Amino acid sequence: MRHHIEVNNDENQDNSRLYPRVTSFRFRRGALTTGQKHNWETLWPTLGRDLLTGDNAADEPPLNREEWFGRDAPLIIEVGSGTGISTAAMAAEEPDSDVVAVEVYQPGLAQLVGLVDRGGLTNVRMIRGDATVVFSELVAPNSLTGVRVFFPDPWPKTRHHKRRFLQSGTIELIADRLKPGGVLHIATDHADYALWIAELLAIQRPDRAHVVPLTFDSPILLERPTTKFEGRAQVEGRDVNEFVYVKPFPRQTDRNQEDQA
Repeated sequence: MRHHIEVNNDENQDNSRLYPRVTSFRFRRGALTTGQKHNWETLWPTLGRDLLTGDNAADEPPLNREEWFGRDAPLIIEVGSGTGISTAAMAAEEPDSDVVAVEVYQPGLAQLVGLVDRGGLTNVRMIRGDATVVFSELVAPNSLTGVRVFFPDPWPKTRHHKRRFLQSGTIELIADRLKPGGVLHIATDHADYALWIAELLAIQRPDRAHVVPLTFDSPILLERPTTKFEGRAQVEGRDVNEFVYVKPFPRQTDRNQEDQA
């Protein structure tokens, strides 16, 4: 079951940007299968990009979407693509849009590389590294048609909440990078994280880059395939909460500010 929550408005390369000390993701080790290793070696140089880390870390060059995809099309960034099941399935349904999947787990990216190859998908590329760096250094303001954050790591312990990807700052950063009318689509099966997200969305500052609930047809696909992970959550009785928000058009922003004056 999918729900929409409403709230009242009342030790690895610690200094790198792939695995920073205070991080929004957990470093997961995993060996590549023979097939994944082959895909990685042969296809990753074309389909993927590694963010610079450690002693090599520097400001990342901006994403050249026309060069990477060979066209200028609506761009969607998916944060934490995991094994890429949803990424590949949704990209196949959106051939007129380009998708950049951001993930740190190499076996997951290697699996997605295989899905892209077998599916003949030409509209998927991948970045291995921290999504915050992608938004802050690689992507220009007002350039994205969509951002997807599906089932981010909930970091359930209170002392780890600062590691959650979704914070006031990241939501504002994402809003800044979205085009007016661009959509932020979030899904989580963790009840506490859902409340956290709902509260963050409710306390956004209207005088800064922000998003509001979507009230018109979405420019990106919203229907997600049910993955094994989500199926397990349903069996265990964990509801999936979804948030679909949009960056307002300038005139809508002006009206909102006038209403609050």
